[in-house]
Amino acid sequence: MKYPKDYLDEIKARLKVSNVVSRTVSLKKRGKEFVGLSPFKNEKTPSFTVNDEKEFYHCFSTSEHGNIFDFIMKTQNLKFGEAVKFLASMAGMKPYTFSKQDEEREKEWNTYKEIYKNYINYFHNELLKNNNSSNAKSYIKNRGLKLEDVQNFKLGFVTGETDFYEYLLKKFDKKDIDNSGIFYFDEKNKKYFNRFKERIIFPINNISGDVIAIGGRAIKENNYLAKYINSPETKFFKKGSNLYNLDKSRRLSNKLDYVYLVEGYMDVIGLYKNDIKNVVANLGTALTPRQISILDQFFNNIIICFDGDESGYKAALRAAENSIIELKPEKKILFLFLPDKHDPDSYVNEFGKDKFLEFSNQNTIEIHKFIFNHYYKEVDDNPSSKAIFEKKLKFIASTIKDEYIKKYVLDYYLEEISKLSPNLNRKSKYIHASKARSLKSTQKYYNETKTLTSIEIKEFSFLYILINKPEFMRDNFHLIENVRLFTNENKMLFDAILKQSNNFKEFDMGKLEIDKNLIDRVYKYASIKNIWDKSVNDEEKIENILSEVLKDLKNYELEIRIQDLEEKFSKDLSEDTFNKLKELKKTQNLN
Repeated sequence: MKYPKDYLDEIKARLKVSNVVSRTVSLKKRGKEFVGLSPFKNEKTPSFTVNDEKEFYHCFSTSEHGNIFDFIMKTQNLKFGEAVKFLASMAGMKPYTFSKQDEEREKEWNTYKEIYKNYINYFHNELLKNNNSSNAKSYIKNRGLKLEDVQNFKLGFVTGETDFYEYLLKKFDKKDIDNSGIFYFDEKNKKYFNRFKERIIFPINNISGDVIAIGGRAIKENNYLAKYINSPETKFFKKGSNLYNLDKSRRLSNKLDYVYLVEGYMDVIGLYKNDIKNVVANLGTALTPRQISILDQFFNNIIICFDGDESGYKAALRAAENSIIELKPEKKILFLFLPDKHDPDSYVNEFGKDKFLEFSNQNTIEIHKFIFNHYYKEVDDNPSSKAIFEKKLKFIASTIKDEYIKKYVLDYYLEEISKLSPNLNRKSKYIHASKARSLKSTQKYYNETKTLTSIEIKEFSFLYILINKPEFMRDNFHLIENVRLFTNENKMLFDAILKQSNNFKEFDMGKLEIDKNLIDRVYKYASIKNIWDKSVNDEEKIENILSEVLKDLKNYELEIRIQDLEEKFSKDLSEDTFNKLKELKKTQNLN
């Protein structure tokens, strides 16, 4: 059975070719491409190239050429289905489970695309050729768009006289047309109406470039007609999981590490035609964490630039509170506020690309600082107001998924809040300061921990418990005697502790024959120490903490064993290896 195209496209969208190939071939950057020695032939001079933008590799010495699926199949001797499973796992996606409905869904998807393609092509040509589109052409001209821009984004205009519903009925089933969302049924007139009648239309593509929805802009100004509308959500279109122009901008991620996120279609087109092509727009709804997560796959810095008016500012605040949850190490979410009455389109058209980029470089603000500054404006000089302010910021910080970023943001907020009460007595200041590490110190700590792996940090917590609660470990020795550590230095320390302690009956830190720097690292980086003081006398809490730490270590061990077996299976494809792999994955799921 065939894999659905959208599933395969999602894998390709998540994985750069260079990331897949670099697991096998040592690559070096050369201009827009990567080069390395051919994996298909012994050679001394690199003839193997990888192009992320075009999503292919090419070997000049053997003429081998293809995408990531081809590469995995040829280098690991896998069948196509096996390559898909391998890459899906690498992309963090669940294996595709075929069902009886899959074939029907694939047919629906292909029909859905064809309906939209027919619709877009027809009204794109109407805009270019039909004399009845003169009002739309005037609007486009007044917005500074040229023929090239109309063609690049395949803009169209839905003329009022065309009964396109009847036209589509000649080619497609009524049910499929209705499911597209392009038309709506008017109960009063008992007739289907074109949702985008008398509107300029903007095709909305998925990450692979297939049209999945439409945005429409009314050219007649009136009070009862919404200026902008979008296709309703369908089986194949979710507003919160898509971004306008992502299919084009993601291809630039190999050259640029940042992307502009704007509000409207015209903002995207305005920046794009001024040679700022790393730009996307959300789709008429509040920015979602899912949209931020998608952009994170391609860009390190997201610059959110909404309209420079009150509604744009409110939208920016909603976006900040919704998206801070996805803040990650080495990723930034920044906000850019344009002068009043300007939007990205008007600003870049008036001042040009260079001025826009200069303004952007000088005026961006990090997401956590923007949120602080906004709520700070609302603080009155009374305890109640300050308490509400602190509570709000603590809550916002608590929503952040990444533990290190969460700590950094919370410390920043507490540090800044402490400055709001300069007349507190010395004792109060000391108490407040004890709750929050200084920003400088926290930043230093964060930079240091970025070089550590997640398993190192988990191992530090485990060793911290061993060192600080030997009597507890003595009573629970059965839980730890078979624990496996993976970091060499931590393993040395663990072995030394076990050797010296005699099942923790006579544990003496002073007798450890080991570099004391190893112990210092444990005390410095064990994440558990943040809650240790509150739990040290509560054996139940310690037991729960130990249980969680051991679970994490066990799961990591399982992951390593699964990876080893997957590699083995890719080579021997034996039933025995497959069954072992299946059992391990079952155990992993149970954990």
